[in-house]
Amino acid sequence: MFNKSYCHVLLCLAFAIFALSGCSDQTEKPLVPKYKTELSEMERDSINFAKLFPKQYASYQRNNETGIETKTRYKASFAFQKHNEVDEPTKGYAQAAQPYLKNLWLGYPFSWEYNEARGHTLAVHDILEIDRINRYDEAAGLPATCWNCKTSKVVDWHKEYGDKFWAMNFNEFRTKDKISAHENSIGCDTCHNPVDMTLRITSIPLNDALLRQGIDWKKASRNEMRAYVCAQCHVEYYFEEADHGPNKAPRFPWDQGKNPEDMYEYYNTVGKKNADGVAGQFADWVHPVSKTPMLKAQHPEFETWYDGPHGAAGVTCADCHMPYVREEGKKKYSSHQWKSPLRSNADIVASCGQCHADKTADYLRERVHYTQDRAYAMLLEAQELSVKAHEAVRLASEYTGIKADNFDELMAQAREAVRKGQFFWDMCSAENSIGFHNPPKFFRTIDTSKTESNKAAALAMEATNYGIGDNLKGNVRDIVPPLREWSRAMQMNPADIEKHPWTRYLKPLKQAPLMWEGQEKVAAQAVEK
Repeated sequence: MFNKSYCHVLLCLAFAIFALSGCSDQTEKPLVPKYKTELSEMERDSINFAKLFPKQYASYQRNNETGIETKTRYKASFAFQKHNEVDEPTKGYAQAAQPYLKNLWLGYPFSWEYNEARGHTLAVHDILEIDRINRYDEAAGLPATCWNCKTSKVVDWHKEYGDKFWAMNFNEFRTKDKISAHENSIGCDTCHNPVDMTLRITSIPLNDALLRQGIDWKKASRNEMRAYVCAQCHVEYYFEEADHGPNKAPRFPWDQGKNPEDMYEYYNTVGKKNADGVAGQFADWVHPVSKTPMLKAQHPEFETWYDGPHGAAGVTCADCHMPYVREEGKKKYSSHQWKSPLRSNADIVASCGQCHADKTADYLRERVHYTQDRAYAMLLEAQELSVKAHEAVRLASEYTGIKADNFDELMAQAREAVRKGQFFWDMCSAENSIGFHNPPKFFRTIDTSKTESNKAAALAMEATNYGIGDNLKGNVRDIVPPLREWSRAMQMNPADIEKHPWTRYLKPLKQAPLMWEGQEKVAAQAVEK
């Protein structure tokens, strides 16, 4: 009896190990095909890879899809305005709209336009059309750094101009003689060495960040590279102050760690230096309503994923977003259509099904939605608390009644809580998985956001001896209406500035006609110099 039971246990254990090996074979070194393409290491045009790798290139071209077939519950490859939960296509094609985005980013270019991202092949085209770039002047209003995640031509430009490239005028590089909007977008050479197709990093800031951590990506495993190539852009970053390094150079804030708590503490030490040489807080901009120095989070997928359930298990970005496919029974290849596995049951099977073969596609989709639905609800709650925090500080700063003896100290603490609360919300909002890449980190981060925003409102109340309390009662949408419309052109019009109680805190921009349409200059004489 004992021997039979013992053998049964061994058999079960052996089966379990075999079953898990499908998802834990990361220690094995797979056979990697070696190529000799005769392409130059400096090849930038993706079309020149097409004859050598027709299937991969064909799948890459499918990143141009922007139709209804791209929708999932929370994402879609439409350039819909992400604050607009009222009109189509946001309401009809995807959820995840957050109506207070323009309020929270007021005074910063993101408040003028922030859209759902489309396919990587459209990255150059879309940045040339976005209202964040000033298309009414020769000067873009944002530095050449903004090209960093749109094209690998940055490598060439940086080699030509050195570190002064980062602070140059973005618009100087937008014309057709400088860049092809399609062929030089995020493409083959971004991740592959054209000579032999090995994975490589072309991102200067990622290379620098890894070196500061003692990591040489050239010695990384192939599995590590299948995540690093995505970390070139799917990360949090900021534009460096001239006091600390090359002016406007992109830098990843990982020196103290990759968690939001680590990055927030880091940001408190890398701002402009005062007369004594001591660095203050870094700030992307000062919010005009609460007068708070703010941080704008980018898209921290890598920092979120790496210690989540999949990242810790060695499952990389490519495993889920570039699954192996087989057409007409022929040799399988890695799809280069970067997309959500939730688009279809076939996509779920190709991606998730490699490890979760015992589950149906419908079951797996609902498990993702289980996390995302709860994450989205908390995002909405946190954004409203952040709005209320700004409003509380505004009311307190303008309060004329009897104030607390330590009013200035309380207000300084309140603004610090506003800053932290919004940054932690933004680290969740800007991350593109709606919580799924790392549920524990998401819920911990969003909880911190809510705590800090509530703290900010409470401190502002205390600073006024609760004199502003009646003004903060009720639904936040009644206290501060969502800013439904706002654009660079509207800020040129004093009448538009007066339409919303928050936009009245902005200074009007100089009126000017549109100068740029895509890559073409349409009004060279628009602004007198």
